Amino acid sequence: MKKIIIIIYSIILSYTANAQQDAMYTHYMYNTLVVNPAYAGSRDALSITLLHRSQWVGFAGSPITQTLTVHTPVLTKNIGLGMSMINDKIGPTNTSSLYLDFSYRIKFKDNSNLAFGLKGGMNLRSRNFTDLVIVNNNDPALMNDVKSQFLPNFGFGMYYSSDKFYAGISIPKLLENNFKTNSTTGTTNLASEDRHYYLIAGTVFNINDGIIFKPTTFIKITNGAPIESDITATFIFNKRFYLGAMFRTGDALGLLAGINISDKFLLGYSFDWSYTNSTAVYNAGSHELMLRYEFNYKVGKNIYSPRYF
Repeated sequence: MKKIIIIIYSIILSYTANAQQDAMYTHYMYNTLVVNPAYAGSRDALSITLLHRSQWVGFAGSPITQTLTVHTPVLTKNIGLGMSMINDKIGPTNTSSLYLDFSYRIKFKDNSNLAFGLKGGMNLRSRNFTDLVIVNNNDPALMNDVKSQFLPNFGFGMYYSSDKFYAGISIPKLLENNFKTNSTTGTTNLASEDRHYYLIAGTVFNINDGIIFKPTTFIKITNGAPIESDITATFIFNKRFYLGAMFRTGDALGLLAGINISDKFLLGYSFDWSYTNSTAVYNAGSHELMLRYEFNYKVGKNIYSPRYF
């Protein structure tokens, strides 16, 4: 029991160091708006995506993340608007985020697009140490709860897409805010938000009339941590089912599966296992459930071709 408490304590304190802090997603290719505002409106539909991730299931204090994204093209369809909401909990720390997204697309004659996006919003972060079994009762970082500290932020991104390829670069949070607590001994800086840089890319290949191969990648770069890259190989069968495998450098292996219940409704599930993490012997892996629903691309018209990105 004491060993588990120490591990939880180490996870909590990791937020005070320079490290990767943003939540990770095995379904990153369906959750693009969270990290890149230029994606807003790119699917030419009112697109609503829900994602729930339970990481290290069965391990006390493990990360749990929910996201909701909504985006759509407006006016001449060169402009996209979106909204992303995130709730991320790890141990006693809970972060809720609300961001609005704006994009402007330049359309080319070959049916490709280059979009520029802006993201702006806020994070509400709190810490509650009441339920923790604290090893060192004199640690000043654990002596005071923090309730709903407001941290505004903004970011930008670029996103290029065609029928069979996409690539993007983004910095969703430009400000490196400090997370502080006040006590009788003064103000303590518990953590800082380190700037994250994201690179994404993917393409599709027709293997035959019924099978499409879709490789994608997601690269995350931040100060004080190794570069992390997700490499995913997905096969789409009859434009209805998908099955894929994921490799996350220095961390995890995973599997993805999903079904297009209809032209508008996509259901997906993934499982990954952090083979390098010391908590692996205490948990049952990480699970994600993803739902996406889209309204018609054009009022009164059907969707003539599937969108893979």
